[in-house]
Amino acid sequence: MAIAPAKLSDPTVSAFVSAVNAHDKEAFLALLTADATMSDDGSDRDLQEWIDKEIFDSSGHMDVQTESDGGRALVVNYRNDTWGEMRTAWRFTIAPGGGKISRFETGQA
Repeated sequence: MAIAPAKLSDPTVSAFVSAVNAHDKEAFLALLTADATMSDDGSDRDLQEWIDKEIFDSSGHMDVQTESDGGRALVVNYRNDTWGEMRTAWRFTIAPGGGKISRFETGQA
């Protein structure tokens, strides 16, 4: 049973999942620090290019299965038009004091 984004423990991560699922790129980008970074399967990627390809141009959607580390680590059934559905792990680093994401890492779970 998926966990609704509003029920996630970390409000910033909750907003991230909601923005992905709503395909709201403006809201998504507003959650990131100006110098945010990310990695996919252990390799750092170009953030803007990756989010366009893997989320916004391909109708990405996150169904959260579990959360840990205060809501900053998720196991997600992630699907998009490019890859179909896969089980993925997501980890988020929240910038001190700002409530913004400075880094996220994803990969196969």
